[in-house]
Amino acid sequence: MAKSDAAPEPEGIMEDTSIEDQETIREFLVESHENLSRLDQDLVELEKHPHDANLLGSIFRTIHTIKGACGFLAFSVLEAITHQAETLLSQLRDGQRELNPALVSLILETVDATRKVLAAIETSGKEGPERFADLTERLRIAAQLTSGAVTTPVLAAEPAMEKNMAELHEDGQPEDEAERKERADWNRRKGDRREEDVTRSSAAVDANIRVGVGLLDKLMDLVGELVLTRNQILQFNIEREDPALNATSQRLNLITTELQEGVMKTRMQPIGVVWNKLPRVVRDMATTLGKQIHLQMDGAETELDRTIIEAIKDPLMHVIRNSCDHGIETPEIRIQAGKPPQGVLTLRAYHEGGQVNIEIGDDGAGIDVARVKQKALENGLLRPEQAEKLSDREALSVIFQPGFSTAQTVTNFSGRGVGMDVVKSHIEKIGGVVDVFSRLGEGTTVKIRIPLTLAIIPGLVITSGGERFVIPQVSLLELIRLEGDASGKHIEYVHGTPVYRRRGSLLPIAYLNQVLGLKAAGHDEAVSMVVLQAEDRQFGLVVDGINDTQEIVVKPLGKQLKGLTLYAGATIMGDGRVALILDVLGIGQRSGVLAEFLEQTRASGQQKAQAEVAQQRLLLFRAGSFARLAVPLSLVARLEEFPRSAIEHAGGGEVVQYRNRILPLVSLRRVLEPHAPDHDQPPDPVQVVVFNEGDSSVGMVVDEILDVTEEAVTVRQESDRIGLLGSAVVGKQVTDFLDLHEVIRATGADWFQTTDGRAGGQRILVADASAFSRGMVRSGLDMAGYVVLEAANLDEVMSRLEKQPVSVVLAALDLPPGGSSAVLSALRNRPEWKKIPVLALADSAEQAQAAAARTAGFEDCLAKYDRVLLLESVAKLVSPLASFAAVAAGGGVER
Repeated sequence: MAKSDAAPEPEGIMEDTSIEDQETIREFLVESHENLSRLDQDLVELEKHPHDANLLGSIFRTIHTIKGACGFLAFSVLEAITHQAETLLSQLRDGQRELNPALVSLILETVDATRKVLAAIETSGKEGPERFADLTERLRIAAQLTSGAVTTPVLAAEPAMEKNMAELHEDGQPEDEAERKERADWNRRKGDRREEDVTRSSAAVDANIRVGVGLLDKLMDLVGELVLTRNQILQFNIEREDPALNATSQRLNLITTELQEGVMKTRMQPIGVVWNKLPRVVRDMATTLGKQIHLQMDGAETELDRTIIEAIKDPLMHVIRNSCDHGIETPEIRIQAGKPPQGVLTLRAYHEGGQVNIEIGDDGAGIDVARVKQKALENGLLRPEQAEKLSDREALSVIFQPGFSTAQTVTNFSGRGVGMDVVKSHIEKIGGVVDVFSRLGEGTTVKIRIPLTLAIIPGLVITSGGERFVIPQVSLLELIRLEGDASGKHIEYVHGTPVYRRRGSLLPIAYLNQVLGLKAAGHDEAVSMVVLQAEDRQFGLVVDGINDTQEIVVKPLGKQLKGLTLYAGATIMGDGRVALILDVLGIGQRSGVLAEFLEQTRASGQQKAQAEVAQQRLLLFRAGSFARLAVPLSLVARLEEFPRSAIEHAGGGEVVQYRNRILPLVSLRRVLEPHAPDHDQPPDPVQVVVFNEGDSSVGMVVDEILDVTEEAVTVRQESDRIGLLGSAVVGKQVTDFLDLHEVIRATGADWFQTTDGRAGGQRILVADASAFSRGMVRSGLDMAGYVVLEAANLDEVMSRLEKQPVSVVLAALDLPPGGSSAVLSALRNRPEWKKIPVLALADSAEQAQAAAARTAGFEDCLAKYDRVLLLESVAKLVSPLASFAAVAAGGGVER
């Protein structure tokens, strides 16, 4: 394992190459220089022992390794030189020729040439201009010649210079003094250059040192022991308060911390070490599966401890395989869904809160939650009542169960039910958390949170039942201390589970003494609580005392204790005693607060939804002989008072100038009692209830506005009187509910078409972006005895259906974001909602007729303000014969 020291990288090294290539080439240079240094020694030793087979084998393997790396990195010149040298060494190893000094010199010359090429590569990332054609040719000739024919002149270095000198004296005449000096000077320069080539060190080699992983692990263990010793000395110093010892201990503390950080850095590796293999894996899977997949990687430089890197390799591979096989669709399916043919698989890593977050996301088909529930029921992993109560996020967690798979067929990559459970178990073993987020048709993201290191971690030391424990700081959110009476005021019980009311929300509580079966401490008026995070949930852990935070050395538990899910390990404290490290997730699961509180929250949510349905906010007023009238407050825009002098007449009716507009007025008394004599003088000022719908407004004149109340509406009774929907008991008093259709129609405004209706008894979901339209539709359904839910968009529709079943869905054609057709599609994709009838609502009868051609799949398309037809259609759909009639007719309800 090679690690860089703190020295800066030599300037100019591989300036023209990418970061990834620089790292690969740097490793190649370090390894090659180390091999060449060993090769020099081996060749000299081989010359002394020419028949040493082990030595020959070692030299051959060294040259072969360099040649193989050159081929991979496309260094053709270096590959050619080492290839010829490898051939020569192969002959020597196989006994085809005898070693002599000339061959040793030629191989050493090859080593020198290799160093020159490596120096050029180190500088520019390229091999340089020198081709070494002469050396390559001489190596080739030497390999072809027999042992006896190989002579020094054939293998001589620098042949050109020596050949020129020889040609000058072919006549046998002796050299003169000047020529002898020139030849001696040449030989000296040649020797100096060779010596320089051999001794010159590489900047890449100088900046790195190769250290065995075992030595680093040993060093880390020693640093851990040093940290323990440091903690003991600091503890001793606190007890003695010796000034001299205090200064020394503080200095020791500083040095130990810096040493610990330095040693931990030597164990850190970029996550790119694992990611480098993934492009090939993704490419091969895409080719095999007939898909187009583009892999994006962000944060490859994020560093993790070496042991963490090793632990996440397999889980990461499982997730990548699932994304390619199950997530991203084939190009044909993606095009049909309106997506580009090429899917995108994204890997992202980043540091956050002392942890490393790894996200693996795809833009594929997503996970069908309904299919997950169905498969879980088939496999016996869930009971039907459990499946109904599960939210989408909880249902997604089922994919981590052993043996679970939604794959229709088994492939070479997945479908055997082995994978996501392995991911979860491996990640949790190293103290991590894995979560999955998915939207059907949009894609899936798997998020993994893991610690930076497992060796030395910061922790909070607490005491409980007379024992000390350590809580990993990564799971710690906050500390709470309740003094005296505050504990009784803020700690409550919900369904038998203690909860703490924290900043307006309820936090479930567990008592550590009870979870671990420890003896409770003496009564203390103050309560110490540690707020912890387990997966994506929070809970409070009540302990006897909170001490302090310190860095602890994690020691694994023995084989006999591995099965204890409450503990993550152990550590040695400053006084030499052992303290157990708590597993926060295990504590939460054992205490039951996570599962119980989740169930209670879900039940409370259902009760709240039912309460919202049962109770309504109503505006109460009187008009004429009607002493108590009501209208849903959600329909009311404003309450106004106008002096009688401000009322004018226009278009045959009363109007008033209101906010730079003309507001038509309608007297409620005249609508409800058109033939009654008008003896009473209307009050001054006039009280008006203003209703808005888009750009239209109308003012309803009442005698007196009484109150705004939120009451449960019970004991309904219909009415045939024009202007009234019926009567109901509100706040223990009989109250008449106003029919706004008739009231507003009296102004002549073209808002609606018709009125009236009949009773039902089931839940009806009204989905419309307009609160006014929802209120108008709801008022008629309420008086018919239906329980009405409201939704303003598709997300709210899905949320309401998740909480409570409904009998019929009424969806406006223009419901955001995709209209009523999006609601229909969402319901038909979920088996449990497939049979819910859906009525499309138009703004008018004309729009309903125009939209009939594009509302295939709906039971009908009706005008939302046609109360008679709307109630008739709803009554047919919720009747016992409705489902039979729909099946028999082979379609929806006919008008």
